Amino acid sequence: MRIAAYERYGPPEVVAITDRPDPIPREGQVRVLVHAAVVGSSDSAARSGTPWFARLAFGLRAPKRHVLGSEIAGVVDAIGAGVTRFAVGDRVFGATGIDLGGHAEQVIVAESGAVVRLPASVSMADAVAISDGALTALPFLRDGAHVRAGDRVLVNGASGSVGAAAVQLAKHLGAEVIAVCGPAHTELVRSLGADRVIDRTREDFTRARGRYDVIFDAAGKSTFRRCRRALAPRGTYLTTVPSFAIMVQLLTSRIGGKRAVIMFTGLRKDADKVPDLEYLAGARRGGHVPSAHRGGAAARADRGGPSHGRLRAQGRERRADSVAHRDRSG
Repeated sequence: MRIAAYERYGPPEVVAITDRPDPIPREGQVRVLVHAAVVGSSDSAARSGTPWFARLAFGLRAPKRHVLGSEIAGVVDAIGAGVTRFAVGDRVFGATGIDLGGHAEQVIVAESGAVVRLPASVSMADAVAISDGALTALPFLRDGAHVRAGDRVLVNGASGSVGAAAVQLAKHLGAEVIAVCGPAHTELVRSLGADRVIDRTREDFTRARGRYDVIFDAAGKSTFRRCRRALAPRGTYLTTVPSFAIMVQLLTSRIGGKRAVIMFTGLRKDADKVPDLEYLAGARRGGHVPSAHRGGAAARADRGGPSHGRLRAQGRERRADSVAHRDRSG
């Protein structure tokens, strides 16, 4: 099989297409023929080794794992002994977590892993795009902020993968959603269901006073200190980006009425991710969560001759809300 592999930290050019023997599933394992995978911010951190604390997970001096990619969708093409949850031919999607390995033609996952069947009405590309951001956004909104119907939720960075998912999920939970993004993405974000869209170049949302029950800083571009006055008396500030300040505020903010929350959703147990994946698949099938958008950076690994057997980046590298997928029609 072909894989997109890297041996050292560095810019995108350190990743190259190479060949590796097809993996064989062992007892309790499933092999997935990958149709779609995500190129996201965690892949960027794992590839570059920055920020510095990324190396605590991916290797101090050199990468411990050489194939990136954690969100995948595809078809089960082989199973190991004792597997009963899946069968050959099942359409599936999910997350490999810290094991990565999704940027390959085939990937091995545990039968008990964070992988579920994919409804026939949901495309492979939509599945990975939704799970990329929504698998983060859902626990933040549901468990971190306890969003309920009627809450006023502001999403900062609403055009990124987590932000776009947060807009859709907050609406699905019954909240009034105010979305903040750049001028190029206002119409896109509005189409995701936001009740109001703020152009960040024209309006500073932090100047509001006591207006929002939840501020979800999906882009990690603001701070609890800046957002605090904009929160309602018992409001919650959520951020996806760790820092020394937020770790302190996570503890000290519990004293007052307004809370600062950070969650490390990627480190959750697979058993906790499975029901969320099933929930997201069902929500997409029912039309409650719209199709994920395709802006930002993308990569495609195409089948074909040598001129096509490479990873091509499209657009600037960013907190990617887009899909890398391989055309299997040929």
